[in-house]
Amino acid sequence: MPIYEDPNSRRAHSRLIRQAMQEPLLSREEEFELARAWRDNKDESALHRLINSYTRLTVSVATKFRNYGLPMSDLVQEGVIGLLQAAERFDPDRDVRFSTYATWWIRSAIQDFILRNWSIVRTGTTASQKSLFFNLRRLRARIEDATAGGLDHDGRLRIAEQLSVNLTDVEAMESRMASGDQSLNLPVGEEGNEEWQSFLVDERSGPDDAVRRHHDSAVRSRALREALTQLDRRERRIIERRRLTEEGTTLEELGQELGVSKERVRQLEHRALGKLRDSLLAVGGEPSDLLVEA
Repeated sequence: MPIYEDPNSRRAHSRLIRQAMQEPLLSREEEFELARAWRDNKDESALHRLINSYTRLTVSVATKFRNYGLPMSDLVQEGVIGLLQAAERFDPDRDVRFSTYATWWIRSAIQDFILRNWSIVRTGTTASQKSLFFNLRRLRARIEDATAGGLDHDGRLRIAEQLSVNLTDVEAMESRMASGDQSLNLPVGEEGNEEWQSFLVDERSGPDDAVRRHHDSAVRSRALREALTQLDRRERRIIERRRLTEEGTTLEELGQELGVSKERVRQLEHRALGKLRDSLLAVGGEPSDLLVEA
């Protein structure tokens, strides 16, 4: 998915790389001293020196993600944000080199940027999908080189096992990465005088169908309410509890409430359904649209 990069941005990126490579490397003692000066005294000059010295690390990490179609200058800038986050959280007392600690933050910032901008459709919303997105190409290339062929079902299954994801996730991500975003205004046809959106089918119902469904639903509801008035209080209670709620009450529960056996409740329900059918048919309704006999 090629993305246009401003020539001015490329030149600024080149200058940044040259400046980063000219910065002297820090010894362990120097970086710990600078980190403590920033942590304890908020010494901005110490922070600037620490960041400038490790901008080359940011460039190095960003280079590994250059094949995702995003400008390198943007990747480096996002990596610098990760570098600043690392400097803010780094604890020199843990005796870990700043470069080791900062690499994780730089990589994370760049990966998040790629996931936000690689496609207008959000990709990699979970940790497993994020891992799949950034490892699929590498594992696919390794398998294809070993088999001297394309990625088949067994290859996808191996990737799913190595990354601890479902096979369907691998197939979906592979399909997603194989096709980039397309504009709805993309010209199509031999002469290019049509747009892609002209061939998309709107599967929503029209206003006439919506009005008709609303009217039919109102008629059925009214017919059912009138039919329920033909039942006695016990029959109506059974129908309402058994048929007109999302989670129908069991025969045994209703039997305990009414003080009768489960079989008696079933008989009363059957009789009530018969009355409802007769009432609905008398007004031209369809009982099967309203009640389903268990």
